[in-house]
Amino acid sequence: MNKFFERRYVVTGIFIVITLTLLARLYYIQIVDDRYSLYASRNVIRQFILYPARGPILDRNGKILVQNEPIYDIMVNPKEVKAFDTLAFCKLIGIDKAGFDKRFAKAIRYSPSHESIFEKQLSVELYASFQERLFEFPGFYVQPRTVRTYPDSIAAQFLGFIGEAQDRDIKRSGGYYRPGDYIGVTGVEKAYEEVLRGQRGVKNMMVDSRGILKESYANGAFDTVARSGERLTSSLDITVQKLGEQLMKNKLGSIVAIEPSTGEILCYVSSPTYDPNLMVGRERGNNAAKMYNDPYNPFFIRPIQAYYPPGSSFKPLSALIAMQEGIVTPSTIYNCRGYYMAGNRRVPCFHGEVHGPVNLSRAVAESCNGYFDMVFEKLINRNGARNTDTSFNYWRNNVAKFGLGTKLDLDMPGEGRGNLPRASYYDKVYQKGGWRSSTVISLGIGQGELLATPLQLANIEATIANHGFFYKPHLIKAIGDKQIIKSEYTVKNYVGVDPQYFDPVIDGMQSVVDFGTARGAKIPDIIMCGKTGTAQNKTGKDNSVFVAFAPRENPKIAIAVVVENAGQGATWAAPIASFIVEQYLKRSISQRPSGITPEYYINANLLPDLSIYSLKMKKEHTRDSIRAVKADSIKKIKADSIKKAAQMKTAKNNRLNSFGNFLANRGAGK
Repeated sequence: MNKFFERRYVVTGIFIVITLTLLARLYYIQIVDDRYSLYASRNVIRQFILYPARGPILDRNGKILVQNEPIYDIMVNPKEVKAFDTLAFCKLIGIDKAGFDKRFAKAIRYSPSHESIFEKQLSVELYASFQERLFEFPGFYVQPRTVRTYPDSIAAQFLGFIGEAQDRDIKRSGGYYRPGDYIGVTGVEKAYEEVLRGQRGVKNMMVDSRGILKESYANGAFDTVARSGERLTSSLDITVQKLGEQLMKNKLGSIVAIEPSTGEILCYVSSPTYDPNLMVGRERGNNAAKMYNDPYNPFFIRPIQAYYPPGSSFKPLSALIAMQEGIVTPSTIYNCRGYYMAGNRRVPCFHGEVHGPVNLSRAVAESCNGYFDMVFEKLINRNGARNTDTSFNYWRNNVAKFGLGTKLDLDMPGEGRGNLPRASYYDKVYQKGGWRSSTVISLGIGQGELLATPLQLANIEATIANHGFFYKPHLIKAIGDKQIIKSEYTVKNYVGVDPQYFDPVIDGMQSVVDFGTARGAKIPDIIMCGKTGTAQNKTGKDNSVFVAFAPRENPKIAIAVVVENAGQGATWAAPIASFIVEQYLKRSISQRPSGITPEYYINANLLPDLSIYSLKMKKEHTRDSIRAVKADSIKKIKADSIKKAAQMKTAKNNRLNSFGNFLANRGAGK
């Protein structure tokens, strides 16, 4: 009995210890540590995402190109929705009942118990009327956001636009983006997305059983503050950009202007353009669909994506390479008879003009095709006709140093390389050894397979202005308060031509404007050096091309203008370029001796007929498709022939082996 009596105290002691432990833990949970209280409250917490304002983008003088304005998204949590007047709700936000049902079904598919976007981008006016009656619609609430607004409605292809993050964006971001978030889609908005987007914040609020906001959760202990995106200062000059877009209205083409001493892009015009405000708001999708279906393709970024034959604007570059290689000197004379004989081919000068005896500067000034055909042939034939491939690739490498045939690494997505053909390309077309300098003579005057972007053409002019080097072109010169530029944009890129060879070429380019084809574009009190080009075009009239820099001493601007299907370079591209140059250098446009005015070019409509343009583009596409099919067919035929030959060879070898075995067996039998 004593044994059971002693055990009673042991059991009682165990219960006392357990009770004291539970009481101590309960005291700690309720008095000391409030985490469990907070966790228990999470079922009545609503989390609000605080979206930061994207960073504004300014021009080089601090004028606003793009900023933000407030909008409001209607959010819904299907689980919290109760019966309400659906028609009144639809009327308030401007949708119909079918639209409501579609949106609500989508929200349920996303999550029956978590909030998602029901309607995007309500204006301030719609939000004000909706907010007054928000209490009538349980389960719905408003999420403040900001969207872009463009005060001057310019530089659309430069600025780009934002849109909702797609699945691929969400996946690549590692969870940063969520459905409904906005992200840069094109232009600077895409290139500098991480800088512009800022950092999201979170605010946690307590709600009562009716979903009414009560107070901050845990006194904001778990909240984070949104941080706005950085301000970007671009290199664009808003005044020059506006003028450029006006001058290119109702025309296809591009203007690119660069500051030679820095590589900063001053003007970046792609025409036709569009009002960037059309890519904001609830009609964004409809507006985008219309522009995607526009045959003139306003979303096409011509400064970096359009490929054009440089035409005669390429001749100064040819002259520089020829002098550097010792092929010609500034005093080398060529007697132009109005054409050049390349093998048995007669290559005429423009309209068969007879220039007579011309030296290098005069050949540039008068754009003598014969002179530069002669220069090209000497370059390609320098090592003899049997070594055309080697000489051609040497010529190509010299041209590539000026930035042709490669990306210039602009701080903008979508840049094209242009086309600078290799000898291997002609080996495939004509077979190795089956072509000569006369076969590709058109390259010497900037035609044939040679294609460049307007950015590349402007960069060549910046190189000539600098007497032999260029800085990589770029569009952003500062981030926030820091003048941050990538180190690669401060490096001089030399093209391998001695400075002494530039003056004879520049003399000719000055004569083009002072006395030659571009004399009508001469600017009072400014020495502009330029070169007109009339480049052949597959889809209509020739392209009008003009490249230039000014002033001659200490150049401040280099420019390239291309007007598609407009004819001679002197007629359209040169005057347009001269207005841009004068506006930038003098901040005004003076009366010209030639009598030309900006208004004439602004009001001119050079857009090709829609039906003809679409038909020609379709024919070109068809020709390209046929070429591709033919190429594929030829490849298939060659592959089949090779395969068949291999099979025949294998069969022959098998027969020989069998016959050999037969003879061996006979010998063994003997």
